[in-house]
Amino acid sequence: MLPIENIIMIVYFVSLTVLFGFGIHGLVLLYYYRKTHNQILPETKLPDEVPMVTVQLPMYNEMYVVERLIAAVCEFDYPKDRFEIQVLDDSTDETTIIAKNVVDNFKAKGFDISYIHRTNRKGYKAGALKEGLEVAKGEFVAIFDADFVPNPDFLQKTVPYFVDPKIGMVQTRWEHLNEEYSYLTKAQALALDGHFVLEQQVRNKAGFFINFNGTAGIWRKSTIYDAGNWHSDTLTEDLDLSYRSQLKGWKFLYLNDVTSPAELPADINALKTQQFRWTKGAVETAKKILPLVLKSDLSLKMKLESFVHLTSNIVFPFIIIVALLNVPLVIIKNTVGGFDKYYSLMSVFVLASVSTFLFYSFAQKAIHLDWRKRLLLFPLFLAGSMGLAVNNTKAVFEALIGKKTGFARTPKDGMIGVQKIERKKTYAQRGISAVVIFELLLTLYFIIGILISAYYVEIAAIPFQLLFLLGFGSVGYMSLKHSLGKS
Repeated sequence: MLPIENIIMIVYFVSLTVLFGFGIHGLVLLYYYRKTHNQILPETKLPDEVPMVTVQLPMYNEMYVVERLIAAVCEFDYPKDRFEIQVLDDSTDETTIIAKNVVDNFKAKGFDISYIHRTNRKGYKAGALKEGLEVAKGEFVAIFDADFVPNPDFLQKTVPYFVDPKIGMVQTRWEHLNEEYSYLTKAQALALDGHFVLEQQVRNKAGFFINFNGTAGIWRKSTIYDAGNWHSDTLTEDLDLSYRSQLKGWKFLYLNDVTSPAELPADINALKTQQFRWTKGAVETAKKILPLVLKSDLSLKMKLESFVHLTSNIVFPFIIIVALLNVPLVIIKNTVGGFDKYYSLMSVFVLASVSTFLFYSFAQKAIHLDWRKRLLLFPLFLAGSMGLAVNNTKAVFEALIGKKTGFARTPKDGMIGVQKIERKKTYAQRGISAVVIFELLLTLYFIIGILISAYYVEIAAIPFQLLFLLGFGSVGYMSLKHSLGKS
């Protein structure tokens, strides 16, 4: 049997290798970014015979944002008689009354708008979209979640691209209504900008598969039906349908210069809810879709990129493993000999951090004039990603073992800018979970770890331990604070 220090070294090395593989993939995307960034889409305009569009607005208990959303959609610069609005409301609270009144008001103003209320939430969001699709009049279907405030020219800028009969879906870039509210929202904006500006844009221009992001996009209705319609067996029905559609031969288009503003989660528990759903749903979709991708006649390059795209969330358990073994590794290095070549080899893994930094640097530079200032938040973003690893690892394991959970919505308060809105009723979750306790224990663990590294004068280990400390500590503290009902 191998000595315990050998086992620790092997597990640590394997975990770092997995993280390195996904981290260094950022350089692959940067390569394609440099290769394709000069590609420009041709100018388009609406055809003389303007097509009919159905705008679906799925929602569940969104009393603070429903009126804002419907009003924005009714401002669309599109012929009034050529689009209908479906308010797909599964709510169980006052949202039903608010939404119904808003719908009635706009219907009286001549808008083709209908209120569809379900009481069973069968299939959750996917189920609501599917039921709405059955009575949709439009040849095309635009979808917006309740926390979005779409721009008036959304249809003007997206519908013309469907002149290509092979285009099945057009996705726009998310903007952020309340990015400047806090460091939490700023870090989220940095992460989402990386996804949209680089991942979505580069994959699309390079010919790889991309995904509909669940909102702020528009579908050809026949594409949805051809791919098998919406499925509710994963928590990311958008990613699932995206891959099924593209495997059927449909082309997707991503418009980086067309934006759709949305509200970011302003408290940590809301963010955790969102991240848990996205992580678990992505792993569920990978289990379902990856075998189809591997069996398809796609090129090896396409299959490899799809594999990375679908499985990237598997990194979270390995982040936890690396975090837990980091401190024992410091002790082993200073008390047990024979591992010098491994320590030297591990220095290569720093390249993954460099790759990640470059990835987000290029994303910020592409859309912001003050990108250098925004990159000062990168350490905070990196620490936050580590801090969410406990929450997201739970999501990964639940998906892997096939544990099913309901579609938990992300609470929103209708925020714009930096002003905090006080609400009489809150959707915030209460109660201290085991995840929060584990995060706080890890915080204590890394305080001890930093002291151990200082004792052995392992200066190189301290920056990473500080990141873990900051990540787990801030996420755990904010989670505890919100769970106790404190602002």
